[in-house]
This record gives sequence, C-alpha cells and structure tokens, in this order.
Amino acid sequence: MGLLKEESNRAGFSITPQGELLRRDHPQTLRGVTLLEEGPEHYAIWKHLPAMIKEGKQNAIVREFGCKLFEYRDRNPAYAEVFNQAMSSYSSAQTNWVLDALDKYDFSNIHHICDIGGGTGHLLVKYPHVKGTVLELESVINKEESLLASKLEVSERCSYVSGDMFDSSNSQLPSADAYIMKMILHDWNDEECVRILSNVYRSSPKHVRLFIAEHLVPGPDESHFSKLFDIHMMCAASGKERAADEYSSLLQQSGWKYVQTLHPYQQSGLIEVIEGSKS
Repeated sequence: MGLLKEESNRAGFSITPQGELLRRDHPQTLRGVTLLEEGPEHYAIWKHLPAMIKEGKQNAIVREFGCKLFEYRDRNPAYAEVFNQAMSSYSSAQTNWVLDALDKYDFSNIHHICDIGGGTGHLLVKYPHVKGTVLELESVINKEESLLASKLEVSERCSYVSGDMFDSSNSQLPSADAYIMKMILHDWNDEECVRILSNVYRSSPKHVRLFIAEHLVPGPDESHFSKLFDIHMMCAASGKERAADEYSSLLQQSGWKYVQTLHPYQQSGLIEVIEGSKS
C-alpha cells in the first residue's frame, strides 16, 4: 500500500511520506479516519446494505446497535474518542478546501461569522477583521482542552456558544453577518435538513448570508468520492450526499434564496460551497 519502504539487504523498513499520515502527531494526520472507517463498527453496519436496499430502509446502525449514530457515540467512550479524532482529521482537510472555494469571495462587509455545528472550531476565518462564533452542543464546548481558538491564537475574536440547531427557538443563535454549516446537512434526511435550515432562518437577522459546505454529487458519468460516501451515509446515518440542485431545493423549502455555488480553485469538486441569502 506504499505505507512502508523495505531497505536493501533486508536491513529493515522505513516509513514513507504516505505512511507518515498515520502518525498521531502529523499535522495532516489520517490516523483517526483510518481507525474509524476501518474499525469494527463501520464494517458491522455495511453488512446490512443488501437488506436495506431490498427493504427500502436506511437504518443499518439501528439494525446493528439498536440506536442512531450519535446516540451510539455518546454511549461508547472508546468509539467516541476515535470518532472525534476522525472528525478532526476530516475537518482539517475540508477546511482548506472551503477556504479555496471562498478565496475570491468579498468578505469586506462581513464582520461576524457563526459556524453552526462547528465542533472544536477548525473553521476559523483567516480574515483578521472578522469575529467568529462556534455554535455547538454543550457536551462539545465543555471539553476546553479540545477547543482550538487559544491554540490558533484567535481567542480575542473567537467564542463558543452552547446551542442546538434542532431547537426551534434557537435562542442561543448569535446575530451574525453570515452563517456557515460545514459537513452538517449530509448527516440528516431532507425533512431534518429543512427543520434545521428553517430554525436558522427564523432566528437570523435580515440580509444575512448562509454558506453550506458539502461534497456535491456530480452527474452520472463522473466518478467521485461523494458517490461512495453517499452509500456510507446510507449505512451510518439518516442523511445522504446531494447534488447542488437538491441543496437549492432545501434552501427554498426553508425560506432561503439560493445565490450561487462556489467551487474550490485548486481541487475542484472535493468540497464545494452553496451560498444562500435571506432577503
């Protein structure tokens, strides 16, 4: 697999640059991703794929463990640790793709961005004039050692607020110039997504902008990571990967207006950003 290199005369093995990605201390580590996706839980849920397709149901993790994904994570600390490491690894790469997509975007009139479901704060905006707020569950932001604002030396302009995007009142949602949701909506089915987006719409100020960062599914003739991950989402959660017009429909159903799709400049198609507006 190219993770190790065998030295001449059977003198031993050395790790390759590709293998270095499995180190815990590598800045772009994929250790958590590997342990999660190659772990026993995710192998176990995939075995239910044939039955789900035949029966038209999307509940592999419930069939295997008797509860939904995030409930299982919260009940099993060992799985939760690997899961959180994997999400951090994914987020590190995805953040760079999002910044590529937004590279030419005019942020001069945006002074406050709220990252909804932003985890530990990986997506901290690179623009020094912008204030950032991460809206997350209390169980996430209570783990201060995992929050990144202080580590990235942006604590003076980044804060964390406890809240639930499924809460219809959204009383904790801060008033901001823009909201961003990165790899959030693909966890949920269409009805759940409309509920989330509607909650944000009702609780947000006028003329706010919304950015949705996701893997976008291309046409039927193009091979793409999103198509394989769509099958995995079928097994692991209630959600799915979607095409741009599907996200546009979700925005319209929840009150938002679709504006445009922003593509990464260097790595087109890995992560793309859907922009919506509230008029």
